[in-house]
Order: sequence, then structure tokens, then C-alpha cells
Amino acid sequence: MRVVVDCRYTRIGHHDGISRFTAGLVGELAKLHPVTMLVSDHRQLDMLPDLPWQLVSSPTSAREPFVARQVRRLRPDIVFSPMQTMGSWGRDYRLLLTLHDLIYYENRTPPRDLPAPVRLLWRLYHLAWWPQRLLLNRADAVVTVSETTAGLIREHHLTDRPITVVSNASDDLGAPELPRARPEGHRLVYMGSYMPYKNVDTLVMAVAALPDHELHLLSRIGREERERLTRLAPEARLVFHDGVTDAAYAELLAGATALVHASRAEGFGIPLIEAMRLGTPVVVSDIPIFREIGGDAALYFDAGDADDLVRALGDLESDDIWQEHSARSVERAAQYTWAGSAATLLELMRRTVAEHGGRGRRRKRR
Repeated sequence: MRVVVDCRYTRIGHHDGISRFTAGLVGELAKLHPVTMLVSDHRQLDMLPDLPWQLVSSPTSAREPFVARQVRRLRPDIVFSPMQTMGSWGRDYRLLLTLHDLIYYENRTPPRDLPAPVRLLWRLYHLAWWPQRLLLNRADAVVTVSETTAGLIREHHLTDRPITVVSNASDDLGAPELPRARPEGHRLVYMGSYMPYKNVDTLVMAVAALPDHELHLLSRIGREERERLTRLAPEARLVFHDGVTDAAYAELLAGATALVHASRAEGFGIPLIEAMRLGTPVVVSDIPIFREIGGDAALYFDAGDADDLVRALGDLESDDIWQEHSARSVERAAQYTWAGSAATLLELMRRTVAEHGGRGRRRKRR
């Protein structure tokens, strides 16, 4: 079985969620089965494991609908893409596409780093469900990262293809010394973007009511957004890092009272796994995906209520409660590994090829 993985969504210089999902999966998948990666920029290789690769056109290129013509030269039996937008016209191989979440149907502001024409298409695409159905039904099977998103895909009847959950996981940030003692001070950590649905304002307002707490905002941030958050609650102790290395991230998490997240919608939430893996409790908004990931290890609050976040953080003032959630967090995070997800993906690949055949003429579905 010849396996190709589409790694063209890998970021240059630093990972975002989809980029980390791609790199984590392809590295572990290659330990189980030979893999060839697709890239569209040689610089992406710096963020990927040392594996065979092929350069093809960019996923934002006008050539994308016909990228299968380039991929066919590799003679794959099956191709896995970490997105649902990979072109498929003219393919003669099995295809697995991924839908991470349905966030942008309710929150239609596209990521700011996309080209203007792509942002326009992004908005138009999310005005109706039928474009999503059209994309997903081109695949032989659909992958998603959580049971929560799988349920939403079924609820909105977005595909008649089989759906398999291949979970996100955490990179290795080091192993905590257990049991952990509650850190000195009151450092809170936030890792994520500043898109409106991330609801960072609630975090800032809560910290403003807790003068002995600091909120460390780790992601890159623009000047206007930084000034806006500072004006929102001048009394809040905010520390803007504007990006951190993996080593610095692990150090900040290991010394934090908690990781906090107030998002109103997510497809997964990798920072939760990263924090819990180090034994750092997570205090997060009470949304279905965070319940799925955090289970009884996390503490929850109403996303729109800063006072409720203050209450949840107050529970962690007790050393016993903090250590209880720290221990539960490590146990919970152990359920999410790239190795386990890669094994699930490989099983899906083998099943798909066995049921529908590998290369050659596509069989008609009954």
C-alpha cells in the first residue's frame, strides 16, 4: 500500500493547529508504514520529520482543483489530507479528507493571514452547507479530530461517507515530576489566537478582578489588539509574550497555576492536552468539546461570565484541590497521543483500500 500525506498546510517557522496535527501524525505514521509527504514550499521541511517528499503546487494556487494530476505521478494507493479542500479531479487513488470543526459557520471572520481573495471565498463558502457537502463527498472516507465535531457533521448531514475520529495530541514538552506541588504565585497561561470567538476579553476581565494574578498571553499579537486588551481593563496584570519557543512554553506551563481558555467554539483544543500532560490544571469555558477533552480533570465556567471564571480559579486556591486536578490532568492527557492517532489513521487507510481497492479506476458507489 503506497501512502501519501498532504503536508502542504504546514506553516513556515512555527506551527498552528492544523500544521501541528499534520507533523505529529505523519511522524508517527511513518514509524508504522512507509510514507511520502507532499509539500509546496521547501521551507516546510524544517517543520516536518525527515521523510521522502515531493514538491507540488500550493493549496491556495489556482491549480489546486487539478493537483491530483501531480499526485498521480507518485502512484499512491491512498492519500490523506489534513484538510477537506484538496483537489481531486482526475484522481485514481483513494482519498481521505479531514474536517476539523464547524466554527466558521457561526464565526465567519476568516484567519487574517490568508490572502484577500481567499478570505472572500472563505466567507462565501460558509454562508451555506452545500459547499461543505460537495467537498466531503469527494472523499472515500472523512476524518475529524473529535467526537464533538463528528456529531455535528452527522447532525448537519454533511457527508454520506464513513467518519473516523483521529484525535489531536500534544508534542513532547517534557515529563512532570509527580505528584506536583502547587506553584508559587498566581500565573495564568493562555495559548491561542485572538479571533473574536476565542473570547479573550473574558480572561482579561477576570484577571482584572484578581489583583494577585497575572495572565500570560503567549501567542503572537498585533499592536492594535494588544492596545485594545490593555484598555479593556487597565488594572489587569497582562504579560504579552508575542510568541514563545516550545521550551519557554513548557516552562511557563510548568510554573502556572492553570491554563485558561474562554473560547465559545473549538474543534479540539491542543493547549488543554499540552497543559494537562505537564500536570497543570485547566480552567476552561463550559463547551462540549472542552468537556470531551477535559472530562473530570478540568474546571469549567460560563464563557460569558468573568465572575464565574473568578469562582473557578478560587477553587484552585486549595492545595488539595489543585493537586487532585493536576493528577487527573496527567491521566486524562495520556489518552491522547500521536502514536495512537497514527495507528487509528493507518487502520482506516488499510480498511479503505481493502474495501474500495487502491490505484486504478474508481469503483462506483452503490
